Amino acid sequence: MNVIVIGSGGREHAIIKKIKENSKVKTVYALPGNGGIAQDATCVNIGAKDIDKIVEFAAQNKIDYAVVAPDDPLVLGAVDALNAIGVPCFGPDKAAAIIEGSKVFSKNLMKKYNIPTACYEVFSDVDAALKYLESAPIPTVIKADGLALGKGVIIAQTRQEAVDAVNSIMKDRVFGESGSKIVIEEFLTGPEVSVLSFCDGKTIIPMISSMDHKRALDNDMGLNTGGMGTVAPNPYYTPEIAKTCMETIFLPTVKAMNAENRTFKGCLYFGLMLTQNGPKVIEFNCRFGDPETQVVLPLLKSDLFDIMLACTNGTLSDMNIEFYDNYACCVVMASQGYPKKYETGFKIDYDKNDPNIFVAGAKLEGSDIITSGGRVLGITATAETLKQAITLAYSKVEKTQFENKYYRKDIGQSALKAL
Repeated sequence: MNVIVIGSGGREHAIIKKIKENSKVKTVYALPGNGGIAQDATCVNIGAKDIDKIVEFAAQNKIDYAVVAPDDPLVLGAVDALNAIGVPCFGPDKAAAIIEGSKVFSKNLMKKYNIPTACYEVFSDVDAALKYLESAPIPTVIKADGLALGKGVIIAQTRQEAVDAVNSIMKDRVFGESGSKIVIEEFLTGPEVSVLSFCDGKTIIPMISSMDHKRALDNDMGLNTGGMGTVAPNPYYTPEIAKTCMETIFLPTVKAMNAENRTFKGCLYFGLMLTQNGPKVIEFNCRFGDPETQVVLPLLKSDLFDIMLACTNGTLSDMNIEFYDNYACCVVMASQGYPKKYETGFKIDYDKNDPNIFVAGAKLEGSDIITSGGRVLGITATAETLKQAITLAYSKVEKTQFENKYYRKDIGQSALKAL
């Protein structure tokens, strides 16, 4: 089969490495891919949001299957466009991708179908939002309605921070049109858990849980990023909590989407908070998380491509999906200054034969791989214990060199304490 994987980051690199293990997969094209992905797939310079050109390429190159990995093309309807020319896809159609594409939609869905989440109010008028903040409980959480590269959420610790957040999102449009509506919601406390799940519209099979590290600096300080590292499984996510989540969150969400005529097929991501009042949904994503994918897929024992086909074909209940009984740690190596201003263009020296090093922000220049983004590499290691996985990941990090490199030194430490 000829397969295209749409996207250009570490998540896409992890997916490509995993699906290549299947003998049915003959050729993999990455659109657009990156300098590291070029080792494992044929990169084609078509942007992930350029749906017309993606469709044209798929038609001309007799593509048999497509994996649409990032949020933007899913929300824009890439799956619908590819299905229209007869190319089956892994990923939800536009109607279902709204579960991530609109925070207002997802909050209203949870309210309507009694799926546990934080209390909230929705605003499209800046003055009404500011008036509400005069008496709202503080701290509070302010979210841009639409997609914002995973950064459209501001936790305001003071009333002034909340006012500034509303003004920057709604007046200054720091997240563009995504800020035309906002959600102001209750601030929840407790351990956070990411659970990716395979879904075929009827059956949902959660993957191994993970713990993301969103803040740029050690000890969860600094700005929110796309994610500076992950570990899996998450020690807070016990079998009892998993059972509760299946009964109160996972299955009800699948049923709710069906009831709304928005059947979800693909990877449904649940961002959860384990509160004193039980697990609650912080956010949904309509695709694999990044960098959660970089710890979850190396622990997947079953064949990823066969699972993807089952999600597309509605036969997921026939699959027996297994994971290795190990731990994984991913440390993101970034450009100093990320997520704000940073320099790129530096040669990267890393072990290209390591199956668990995933390239995110890099391009090819001749035979050299050069930094070209904020998050550059995801360095993953698996081991029998979490401590061993963390130690091994950091030993790989120390052997990986590029000018202007930056990484957190404490990935997995809070998980170790929990254990």
